[in-house]
Amino acid sequence: MNLANDISCDFATGGKIYLNNASVSIMPLQSIEAMKEFLKLYNEMGPDSISSEPFVLEKLKNARRAVAKIINCQEQEIVLTQSTTDGINYVANGLSFPEGSNIIIRGGAHEHHANYYPWLRLQNKTKVNSMKIDADGFFDFEELGSHLDGNTKLVALSHALYNTGAILPIEKVGKMLGGASFFVDGAQTVGCVADVDVTKINCDFMSFNGSKWLCGPMGTGLFYCRKDAANLLEPISIGGESAMIYDNTKLAFKDIPERFQTGFRNYAGMVGLEASAEYILKFGLENIRRKNRYLSEMLREGLSNMKGVTLYGPQDAEQRTSIISFSIDGMESEGIVAKLEKAGIILAVREILDKKIVRASPHFFNTDDEIGIVLNAIKKL
Repeated sequence: MNLANDISCDFATGGKIYLNNASVSIMPLQSIEAMKEFLKLYNEMGPDSISSEPFVLEKLKNARRAVAKIINCQEQEIVLTQSTTDGINYVANGLSFPEGSNIIIRGGAHEHHANYYPWLRLQNKTKVNSMKIDADGFFDFEELGSHLDGNTKLVALSHALYNTGAILPIEKVGKMLGGASFFVDGAQTVGCVADVDVTKINCDFMSFNGSKWLCGPMGTGLFYCRKDAANLLEPISIGGESAMIYDNTKLAFKDIPERFQTGFRNYAGMVGLEASAEYILKFGLENIRRKNRYLSEMLREGLSNMKGVTLYGPQDAEQRTSIISFSIDGMESEGIVAKLEKAGIILAVREILDKKIVRASPHFFNTDDEIGIVLNAIKKL
């Protein structure tokens, strides 16, 4: 594969250089067209007609099938949601916590709010052990081992960090947990890092969304629930789609994925996500990882040669996603991002503890020419 291969014509960039894929990505044009075609056909059938139901069910099944290929699980283990946050709350609010139990998380001040606040709220139900972290966000395995005991109900970790791009060694974690459940926030790796395999990670639950590295539309989320772990969670909502009545008044939840899918209606979004996932699978997950690493290393090397620039995150490219975070002496990160956006370059302001930084997150549709333009623009600030 030619790492400089330009596929940007397949994406609706509007002429901008978009390097904020760790937040929301650009969609392939084929995904936008798939959504338009679905909406046209769905309305022509009649949204609540006899013929529309199997049409919709087939589309949702296709979305599950495509995503299941990416993380190597069974189709029925993929629950369709609206966001990463939905899946996190399924676990935080669905698990039971016996007296004396505990959970283990990573240093919250360095964590995305969506994967911190739901666990922090459990402090009135269970003990929350928050592990110390180093400058890049990594934790110490000896500390993890010291917290693990027979009362550990759950370990909850991000696969990669939203601010430094550091990839945490979660496969090693999955091998040492014993009877504790394992939740992984995969928002920053699925579609970006090639080997996101839930069987290797050995997690019970994983949540991620379709609108970051999977290049799907906003309002699409995925929750992986291992089939034999589904009964560990009490669904936090109930409706006709997720449960059934027997003996006139008794309720029983259906099997996954329906068990957790009360009132799901984002059909067009999932059609777009399925088209994006198929595009990604065709390009190849290993090829995406290589292209992203090539682009991010080009950006990081260029920034490292600039006076006054501080880079954050692991130096080893194998230990991070394509996220490149930096600051410039004497300049506010908000000002840097605002000036670059006026020049048609989209980055983001994020934080590492109390420090505001600029975050760039190239994806496989970006080009080396674009990275060169970005570097020149930063030099001129």
